[in-house]
Amino acid sequence: MIYVQHLLGIGHLQRSILLAAELARHDFSVELVSGGRPQAMTMPAGVQLHQLPPVYSPDGSFTRLLDRQGNAIDADLRERRKLQLLEIFASCAPQVLITETFPFGRRMMRFELIPLLEAARTSTICTQVIASVRDILQPKSRAGRNEEICDLVTEFYDHVLVHGDRKIAGLEESFPLADRISGKIYYSGYVCDTRQTAPVTADGSDEVLISAGGSPTGLDILTAAIEAKPMSILSNLQWRILVSPSIDESDLDALQRVAGEGIIIERNRPDFSELVKRARLSISQAGYNTITDILNSSTAAVVIPYAEADEIEQTMRAQRLHRLDRLVMLRQSELSAENLASAIEQADRQSPSLEVNLNGAANSADRISQWLQAALTAT
Repeated sequence: MIYVQHLLGIGHLQRSILLAAELARHDFSVELVSGGRPQAMTMPAGVQLHQLPPVYSPDGSFTRLLDRQGNAIDADLRERRKLQLLEIFASCAPQVLITETFPFGRRMMRFELIPLLEAARTSTICTQVIASVRDILQPKSRAGRNEEICDLVTEFYDHVLVHGDRKIAGLEESFPLADRISGKIYYSGYVCDTRQTAPVTADGSDEVLISAGGSPTGLDILTAAIEAKPMSILSNLQWRILVSPSIDESDLDALQRVAGEGIIIERNRPDFSELVKRARLSISQAGYNTITDILNSSTAAVVIPYAEADEIEQTMRAQRLHRLDRLVMLRQSELSAENLASAIEQADRQSPSLEVNLNGAANSADRISQWLQAALTAT
């Protein structure tokens, strides 16, 4: 099996690794192909990582791709990546090909993904081509894009795995032509690591946990949290601020200088999921992985969804959970210390409880195994 993820952030890679590990436990040999910047992460048993020449997007608009040196990618790099991807496919001869997000996003990667899909469709061994997408997509604003996606799904894909719970959001809410491909859609549940790796009495118990991405907006959230602590009903608790590696040391030093008593500031930690479970309240943005960590806990939460570059995916996700009283949403445009303190009080008075399917990795692996078995039986 080849699982191709052209992921431009570490959060996406973590989710892909969770799914790949579950597939490996189903006795699949998984070749995970990464096209983003290399990350220092350990691969699970049965999962082999292949790294393409890395590219990344400098902002949330995903309108530009840069190479390792920060230069716009050129035709030579595109060709090298395409050929390497095709070589991996040929040498591994997979029965299953999974693409993360594409064709519902990552349109800039068409130069290498379309040739890969064409190779899969002419293969006598690869019987299943699957698109793997998050619960909510970034809606397309340009005319014809949704039709183009449907055409690609119809031409190349057997199934679409939606890693979400329909009780929270159906694909049609962010992809208006979902009914055209409804026969290929399967809701797996959220992909989340549900294992508990530390006791509830460990570091971070009954704290206010603050985290955010490495954008200027993320830094604004951390700064607002420091300013909000003295006026918050939870000011007597210890507050722990986790700082993204993407935030400069100078900004980290500035946060430490203004932080008052009872505030711990440190870099992101690998045990974030467990810290969320042990916290009294979480303050964060509304990315997929962070939200699943919140849903996998009984911790109250305030979220400030990322809303730059016409990005509304996080806002849509946060709105749905806000309406279900699972968390409190504070819009990015309304972020201030006073408003954050008010949102904290509202969230702390909630009794966060929401039944949601968090078995997305296991359910996906089970379903892929069934699809493959059915295809092999049919031949």
